[in-house]
Amino acid sequence: GEEIFRGDRLPEDLRGDLLFAEPVGRLIRRSSVEVREGITYLKNAHPGSEFIRSTDPNFRPVNMSNGPDGRLYIVDMYRGIIQQGNWTRKGSYLRGVIDEYGLAKNAGRGRIYRLVHEDYEPDTQPNMLKETPAQLVKHLNHPNGWWRDTAQKLLILRNDQAVVPALKALAQHGEKEVSRLHAFWTLEGLNAATPEFIRSMLQSSSAQVRRAAIRISESLIKSGNETLISDILSMARDPHPDVATQALLTSKFLKLPNNRELISRAVAEHASWGVKTFGQQMLTGSVPPPAKLSTDQLAQYRRGQVIYQGLCFACHGADGKGVVSPESPDFKLAPSFGESKILTGHHDLAIQVLLHGLTGPVDGKAYSGEMVSMASNGDAWIADVLSYVRNSFGHRRGFLSEKEVRRVKNKYKGRDSAWTFEEIMESVPRPMMNRSQWKLTGSHKVNDLPLMLDGKIATRYTTGSSMQPGMWVQVEIPEVQQISGIILDAANSGGDYPRGYQIDLSTDNNKWKTVAEGKGVRARTVIEFDAQPARFVRITQTGKHNLYWSIHELDVLEAPAKMAKHE
Repeated sequence: GEEIFRGDRLPEDLRGDLLFAEPVGRLIRRSSVEVREGITYLKNAHPGSEFIRSTDPNFRPVNMSNGPDGRLYIVDMYRGIIQQGNWTRKGSYLRGVIDEYGLAKNAGRGRIYRLVHEDYEPDTQPNMLKETPAQLVKHLNHPNGWWRDTAQKLLILRNDQAVVPALKALAQHGEKEVSRLHAFWTLEGLNAATPEFIRSMLQSSSAQVRRAAIRISESLIKSGNETLISDILSMARDPHPDVATQALLTSKFLKLPNNRELISRAVAEHASWGVKTFGQQMLTGSVPPPAKLSTDQLAQYRRGQVIYQGLCFACHGADGKGVVSPESPDFKLAPSFGESKILTGHHDLAIQVLLHGLTGPVDGKAYSGEMVSMASNGDAWIADVLSYVRNSFGHRRGFLSEKEVRRVKNKYKGRDSAWTFEEIMESVPRPMMNRSQWKLTGSHKVNDLPLMLDGKIATRYTTGSSMQPGMWVQVEIPEVQQISGIILDAANSGGDYPRGYQIDLSTDNNKWKTVAEGKGVRARTVIEFDAQPARFVRITQTGKHNLYWSIHELDVLEAPAKMAKHE
């Protein structure tokens, strides 16, 4: 249970704070609420402690409510056991504790607490059911939210249109913003908020009233009155982030004309970080940034996001799906990142594109725009924006460093022309395409080995036992080829990457050469080495861990095309 305190008979600094109950921890948390640039932040109002906490093992707060007396009411289930029976069955740890303290006997003793303060007397007792609609309108000015809510509800239920003029006057000229909002929403409930009145409220000096006007317009537009559509779309340029974000939400919810273009433009042009963040979510359906980032990764992600939203969006779109060409709806300015072979392929490819540019059709498809070199922005700039792209638009492909960009730059030192798609794809190691012809052997679960070659990321080969040094998997390819790398993808079994690995190659399955050793650090382990002729590839797991060793998909990388044929 959670509640925003909106009463008037507890200290003023409590008003507007969020209170929520945690019955397992036997506490109530009070969070102060702060809105910055349209984003709401919560912070424990009592660092190192809680608003209410108890050592009584039966204290189980489950709900709270503002009361008519201006105070806070707390519902306590007061019960010894609140876990499901599955967790308290005989023989379990919890059952032993329950029996030791007799907690199973404590049931049916719930109670309601009223939180009071010695400096505040209770409010007068309400008698609204006997009051006239005109009297109820006056309660919309009451400092206690319970009175305002109840008066608004009764006004709508009675549906007395005689109070509409008074409500309009209060909505437009009331001294308190909260009273204007209650009056405005009451008009909506009475179907008395006309397009003309809503349009006038869109000009209010109060950002929250403007925001409410956008939301209230939804009722009219859904009923078929489209006269407010252009007004709502124009509010996306409102300087206040709450108003601009509401305009974007409404345009998306109602599927207003060109709503995606409207959101993309707001993401690019609005000064508020909140508008940019929520707009990006509306376009992609994802919640940036990704979870579980280190402090340095989050900082790099943010830097890259600023770059993307200030430059790259113009062609690739705020959602990464590519912007439709203004010259022809059949063309896009740039490719989508969703299934980009450059973004999802070898990690050097995207770096090469930003360093040198890309020209001509991409994967057989023409685009109106052309990717020019971004090398003048510096190595750190390239690493930042690519790290953002590689971890957005449905991708989680890891972060790039300035050092990696510099390595690729040195590799192609002196190049001053843009890549073609065919040329760039032939410049890096690439997965072999003849996996159906491979023969597999291994040390464990040999019948499951084909699962790492079935093209289904959800299936996996696994050792079925904890990682131990000496576990191995071997691939035999049809003929000797130049091999330059291995990719072991543990996918959703994220922790099942090899804690250590050794890669050995052979042309005849007799003489072996170790070409790589190291440790896995993430679900997708990419191992590259100088190209070597081989027909047999052996991957040995050299680490130790309680988790299984799993491979959802295995790729063997052949050398770049100019080296691929073995002589």
